[in-house]
Amino acid sequence: MPVKIRLGRHGKKGYAFYHIVVADSRAPRDGKFIEKIGTYNPNTNPATIDLNFEKALDWLQKGAQPTDTCRAILSEKGVMIKKHLLGGVAKGAFSESDAEAKFNKWLDEKNAKGATAVSKLAGDARAAEKARQAAEVKAREEKAKAIAAKKAEAAGEAVAEEAAEEETVEVAEEVAEAVEAVEVAEEAVAAVETVDAVEETIEAAAEEKAVE
Repeated sequence: MPVKIRLGRHGKKGYAFYHIVVADSRAPRDGKFIEKIGTYNPNTNPATIDLNFEKALDWLQKGAQPTDTCRAILSEKGVMIKKHLLGGVAKGAFSESDAEAKFNKWLDEKNAKGATAVSKLAGDARAAEKARQAAEVKAREEKAKAIAAKKAEAAGEAVAEEAAEEETVEVAEEVAEAVEAVEVAEEAVAAVETVDAVEETIEAAAEEKAVE
């Protein structure tokens, strides 16, 4: 029967991960499978691949056909190049020891590149975290400045209101004093007028008595 190496979807919506399975090509996707040979999690950076190398190689040699995604996964793990080298041994192109040496060289170079990539990712992560912390500090400083400015403005308004109240009180007192002065002056004028009237009355009475 035609056999494929493909992915079987698992996990929840928005966070899927996959089983790497060997299945009958006629079976529905995510349906029954013959054997599970690994897992693939694209949610990590870099993606996490857990593969049974020997089983994957064995199924390839038996004729199993990987899907495009699984072919990329098998190439990443070296299964495809190992199959190619073993094919060269079978054809007599080179010995098995030469094939193993070639594979180990490829593996060392790949691991070195992987270590560099991981180091770069770690450096990028540290830089991103540093930038995030700097942004938080700046945001806190700006917030503190805004609060201080608001408090200063509120304090200035309070001082202005207090000064206005004091000025109003002073004006009211001055007005009251002026009103009182006017009232005193009016009373003095009235008193003078009263005195004058009394004197006129006395003079008139004296004139009348003299005439008699």
